[in-house]
Amino acid sequence: MAYSLTVDPVQLFHDVADSVPAYRAFLAAHGADPRGTPFHDLPLTTKDTYTRRYPLPDLCRGGVIGDMIAVSSGSTGEPSFWPRSAADERVIADRFEEVFDTFESRSRRTLAVVCFALGTWVGGLFTLNCVRHLAERGHRITAIAPGTDKREILRVIPPLAPHFDQVVLLGYPPFLKDVIDAGSGWPAYNLKLVTAGEVFSEEWRTLVCERAGIADPVRSTASLYGTADAGVLGNETPLSIELRRFLSARPDLARSLFGESRLPTLVQYDPGVRYFEEHEGTLVFTGDNGIPLIRYHIADEGGLIPHTDMLTFAKSHGLTPSAPGPEHPFAYVFGRSHFTVSYYGANIYPENIAIGLEQPEIAGSVTGKFVMEVEEDPTHDRHLAITIELSPGTPPTPSLSSAAATSILTQLRRLNSEFTAYVPEPHQTPLIRLRETADPTYFPPGTKHRYTRPPR
Repeated sequence: MAYSLTVDPVQLFHDVADSVPAYRAFLAAHGADPRGTPFHDLPLTTKDTYTRRYPLPDLCRGGVIGDMIAVSSGSTGEPSFWPRSAADERVIADRFEEVFDTFESRSRRTLAVVCFALGTWVGGLFTLNCVRHLAERGHRITAIAPGTDKREILRVIPPLAPHFDQVVLLGYPPFLKDVIDAGSGWPAYNLKLVTAGEVFSEEWRTLVCERAGIADPVRSTASLYGTADAGVLGNETPLSIELRRFLSARPDLARSLFGESRLPTLVQYDPGVRYFEEHEGTLVFTGDNGIPLIRYHIADEGGLIPHTDMLTFAKSHGLTPSAPGPEHPFAYVFGRSHFTVSYYGANIYPENIAIGLEQPEIAGSVTGKFVMEVEEDPTHDRHLAITIELSPGTPPTPSLSSAAATSILTQLRRLNSEFTAYVPEPHQTPLIRLRETADPTYFPPGTKHRYTRPPR
């Protein structure tokens, strides 16, 4: 049974203008007429200009807060509160259903292990509820929610997995890698992975699938593009993954399509549920939620590509995709620019560094977590410093530090033309620091990892 609601953005705008006190006040403050201003001339809403400016009840229909409140991760500052309802979950569950249909969970007994943080944070309980909605729709899913307790995850899976045809882990990419690295026996569980929250490379996907015994990364993994503000906005499909893997091996081609040296997350989205627009290289969306959002500027860098245009582009460069996917448009998402560092005028992205650590000569010695910084020495020369978390039991050695520096530099030069052109060659080799697992200064356990630090 489908729960998707077809949303006409203009109709939703009129409804929100009539029923949401904060949005009426926002329009008045910007001199916009709820009935006379064309939709695409409406002022953009943001956290600072809208959701943080008005009282929480006034942001909801009729000034009434919904039946549940989630809290954002606070990765961009102070935590924000987001009312939710069961109706929101049912709509978002459609995105999960596209993924689990690929996993054939209607016919396969499926253990869904929710490894997102539980409690007030948006990820865990929302994911758990969406997965349970799928069970109500006829998917053969049983859910368990150990959250981010790695010991509990590894304790419950071995005795439960033999009762199921497959096990699906749902969580943040670096955390799922930690779980897989710490566990064993994964090939016997017919593992699938659902990730969210971070962009990762195709080298990362290949590496983790090899360690987990996953033979088909295209049909056994999926990343969700979601936000605390509005739930899941889009999801990877086998089609988008096949396209992304093709582009990953051709960085010049990817750059011509996306306009950046880094590879974005590539998802498909239902335009009848979330209406997207591009605005100066960033994404704007309109959608119905516990807090309805009209032309909401989420500040994620990215863009949109129509379905036909994407397939035409792929075919013109030698790829006729064989993997299935809906006839929905594509959104590509780089994330937010404040997760980069600027070095000699070149933007250095976490994705560029991650690929260097995912090469075979390095990957077995590190967890994949790192922190980028630009430091100034006593002579006022600047250096790109990378602090890297070692795998448990791996000692820091000069040879490993040198290998990491070489691998990162190779990938930076391959992927980031700005880096190669702007940074003087004597200053291109990064300064590497190796730290033990769970180093309290750089990699404290139980917190959301941050890949950058402001300049010192």
